Amino acid sequence: MAEIEQLTGKPDFWEDGSRAAAILKERGAIQNLLEIWQRQEQRLQDLEVLFELAQEENDAAAFNEVLAELRGQEKELRRLELEMLLGGEDDNKNAFVTIHAGAGGTEAQDWAEMLLRMYLRFAERRGFKTEMYDLLPGDEAGIKSATFAASGPYAYGYLKSESGIHRLVRISPYDASGRRHTSFAAVFVYPEADDSIEIELQEKDLRIDTFRASGAGGQHVNKTSSAVRITHIPTGIVVSMQNERSQHRNRDLALRVLKARLYELEKNKRQEKTQQILDAQKDIAWGSQIRSYILQPYQLVKDHRTKQEDGNVEAVLDGDLDAFIEAYLLSTVTT
Repeated sequence: MAEIEQLTGKPDFWEDGSRAAAILKERGAIQNLLEIWQRQEQRLQDLEVLFELAQEENDAAAFNEVLAELRGQEKELRRLELEMLLGGEDDNKNAFVTIHAGAGGTEAQDWAEMLLRMYLRFAERRGFKTEMYDLLPGDEAGIKSATFAASGPYAYGYLKSESGIHRLVRISPYDASGRRHTSFAAVFVYPEADDSIEIELQEKDLRIDTFRASGAGGQHVNKTSSAVRITHIPTGIVVSMQNERSQHRNRDLALRVLKARLYELEKNKRQEKTQQILDAQKDIAWGSQIRSYILQPYQLVKDHRTKQEDGNVEAVLDGDLDAFIEAYLLSTVTT
């Protein structure tokens, strides 16, 4: 913090506006964290005084109040400890989450929609603001793909652990014979791009196609060519948007997501991990999953990277992902 204060005090601090903004943002984050810990320390001191009074007066109600407050403090401290693990350069950024159904038709498309609901519920629990960028309905049920933005403190840091293939095992509600089915869906999480890596989109590198949106959306959406598909020719990355009524709005959203994906690609190239992303995108199938959700013949969610397990599948699918995210973050620190 002292080093940052020295930088902000220099006469030439504002000469580089982008760098100055980044430093001020870092200072704000550190200051906010410091204030949170100071408030926690004050609350503990207040509890100590209340506990001593409860002892002197043998006040059962006061004891119960102390116990309830301590439980709340424990929960808050665990949240703060988890955020201490979010020290990556992109962890405090907003996130884009894209979900693709794997092979398997209606089964996989229904599973993709279940995952979308899980992440939206997780974002709601965390207080993140979400905005649906693109949603392509399935042929009979579920979704073929979806992209949404999650905005809030450490949105990318929390959600980055979810990138990979997710596997579901259950008795199919779409199979009259009641057979057990295995379905796959791919989840990709990207940080919102900033100026730390320059991403230049040139018109000659883009192929922009327009088409009529499919599925729900009203007469205007379906009768006009408002949907947009942008292909980045050098990398082959394709981004489609069709949720908005305006072609211009869909184009802006698609460019924003494309920039985030190129940012992630460039960042991973620098870290020599690009091939891992490309391999994951090629094979949404058996053997490449990061997590399995088993509903039949028993109930269990298991993360294959960290070995974290939870038998309450319903709670996990309702957005209770904290244990899995914490295990993943701890594994990245220890490896």
